[in-house]
Amino acid sequence: MGVKGLQYFMEKCCPETCVMVDFREMARQHVNSHQQGSSTPLPTLVVDGMACLRHWYSCQAWVYGGQWKEYMHCLKEFVGAFMTAGIRLVFFFDGVVEEEKRAEWVNRRLKVNEEVARVFHYLKYHGQQPGRELFCLPSGLATFSRFALKSLGQETWCSVLEADYEIASFALRHNCMGILGQDTDFIIYDSVPYLSVAQLRLDTMTTVLFSTDKLCHALQLQKSELPLLACLLGNDVVPEQRMQRLRCDALAAYRRKYPQSPPQGEKIYAVADFISSNKLSREGAHGVSCLPLTDREVLEKGVQYYLLPGQQPLWDISDTSPRSPVCLMKSYLSPDILQAAKEKHMRAECFMVYNVLYDGVVECSNTLEDREDAELTPQAIVYQSCRERIYGILLPTNPDSSGQAPTVREWFVFPGNPLKDPKVVSPLPLNHSDLKRLWFGKDSETKCLRISTFLAIFELDEFSVEHDRLDGSLMAVLCLVTYIAMQVGHLSLEDIDAYLSQAICVRYKSYTELLHTRVSHVEPRAVQLGSLFVRGLTHLVAANSACGCPFPMEQLMPWNTFDGLLFHSKYLLAHSGRPQEELLEGNASWVSLFRFLRELVLGICSRRGQTIQSRPRITHPGKHVDHSEQWRERGAPSGQPGPSPHRYRPQTRSPSGQHGPSPQHYRPQTRSPSGQHFPSPQHYRPQTRSPSGQHFPSPQHYRPQSRGPRAQAHEHNRPRSTHPNRRRYHLAPRWQNPHPDFP
Repeated sequence: MGVKGLQYFMEKCCPETCVMVDFREMARQHVNSHQQGSSTPLPTLVVDGMACLRHWYSCQAWVYGGQWKEYMHCLKEFVGAFMTAGIRLVFFFDGVVEEEKRAEWVNRRLKVNEEVARVFHYLKYHGQQPGRELFCLPSGLATFSRFALKSLGQETWCSVLEADYEIASFALRHNCMGILGQDTDFIIYDSVPYLSVAQLRLDTMTTVLFSTDKLCHALQLQKSELPLLACLLGNDVVPEQRMQRLRCDALAAYRRKYPQSPPQGEKIYAVADFISSNKLSREGAHGVSCLPLTDREVLEKGVQYYLLPGQQPLWDISDTSPRSPVCLMKSYLSPDILQAAKEKHMRAECFMVYNVLYDGVVECSNTLEDREDAELTPQAIVYQSCRERIYGILLPTNPDSSGQAPTVREWFVFPGNPLKDPKVVSPLPLNHSDLKRLWFGKDSETKCLRISTFLAIFELDEFSVEHDRLDGSLMAVLCLVTYIAMQVGHLSLEDIDAYLSQAICVRYKSYTELLHTRVSHVEPRAVQLGSLFVRGLTHLVAANSACGCPFPMEQLMPWNTFDGLLFHSKYLLAHSGRPQEELLEGNASWVSLFRFLRELVLGICSRRGQTIQSRPRITHPGKHVDHSEQWRERGAPSGQPGPSPHRYRPQTRSPSGQHGPSPQHYRPQTRSPSGQHFPSPQHYRPQTRSPSGQHFPSPQHYRPQSRGPRAQAHEHNRPRSTHPNRRRYHLAPRWQNPHPDFP
């Protein structure tokens, strides 16, 4: 992003433009220079959220799908450091991809596809997570970061235009102390100081300020000439290759004029000299006679891109009206719906809805998917049917008086999609009330309608009874795992066990406990299944947004439902034939809840004719893994090998020793392992007695609460499982309350 080559030029060729600053001192000076009356508001720093994602995600594990509780801790530390320094933060995230930048967006996504392919190649050969040089952001990180920051009480905005433009405008309008990001466009905007997040050190509260004044001095340009410099060098609006010939001519002229000039950075020096020599600041883009008319028009449009509200161009520009979003769907929707969608989008309170209702365009970036795996369906296809139903809620499905019906253009990145054109998708009709009632209705019937509509999006109407008995996080997992099981043909019983067991265990673990999770090696298939689950959570958020939020958004967030490393460990255990008790870490209450959820998932699949078979499939990365050590990592005592995967038959023996039906011929039953009858699933209350005999709340009350000091003081007195293979397995606490940092 930003101006081609400008960051490198300032850091390597013109280091005097990079000034080390202390945030606390900078804030103090800002307050002193803008003091008004007796009360002075805190100095405000505007943060480019998209540029900060790599800095924020400092978790060591990244390939497994995301370490979300640890990530929340990283965000808390970031916010806390600035609060301690007396600095207010305002966060902005990209909410749209403007069509002028679509080609650049596509090029970047295709490049990341190649990086993802290299990640999977490394996994298959080494069986371990690659180094940071192949780092890819976990799926959905930008989306969930908005909700994470809002949950931390931070002012968070989602853009309706290009985020850089809105950030620069906001900072200028509110007289902010600076912009924290990693985009050289902020040097070009005539706004406030631009500060580097890549150079940020929270321990000393210092970073690098890229000085616009020093840059202009070095290039002998005026600030008002910087937009033209940016466009001639190439940016997201003016492709670099479009001005290639002009730069070559400028470079040749510069070398004739300054034959002794060092080659380092001479391209930028040459373009700056071309601007000042040809007096382009007065004549404008049409004064660049060496360019064809179409290129001059593109250049003018690029210069206009940097013009903030209230700022006047140096020369006449055909259109200087303020930039504003254009609603392409306004003929299909009422003004109050559109206004509500825009406001919720800007406040980062929803996902996908605004993009559908205003532009009719939805995009999804890269996901960790193996393009050589023909068995697992890409996430874009897995979740297409639920997206079609979401569109069916938001948009009319019948043609209007002109015979036209709205459609949605999807730009979804997945293996094999060249991204040359969007996929045009028609909304799928869904029996529901009108959108106004879903969004604005307040009666109890409407609340029930929101739930039923949400479940209908995933074709899970049968789960309406479970809503009153399970909290939102468990309902999210139940819906998502069931939907995946019905959509992915090769999902096995072991995969479902891994999904459900990790979702239960993660609720009661703090981020520090999750840091101790170990896996013997990395399975490429488990990596893709982890990313598939997290992408599914974004679709749950979109469905929740479309239905008027029947669930609090916080309950659908990954830090309440998923941990990548924990899922990977459960996947390896499940596919190694470990019993359910070991998957659930010897906790009887967790086992009971697991079996309840498992029965619901498999029951739906059975009634829909979807057979879920047991297919253990651990593969080892050859010479790179010590197999004996591998079994010890999974919990088997030293010298005792685990069960042979190719001979594995699903273990259905209960703790009491009785055998249940084989899962590959699973039929939902209501008989307990001890032979006692349970009531049918819709009335089921799982056993909530722990191994020590203590009672836990039933599933409808599975709501994590802050762990009190008394529980922490008795942590070492908790009863431990006597399972023979537990000696090397990391145990979770035996109370239902998680770490106090995660209510």
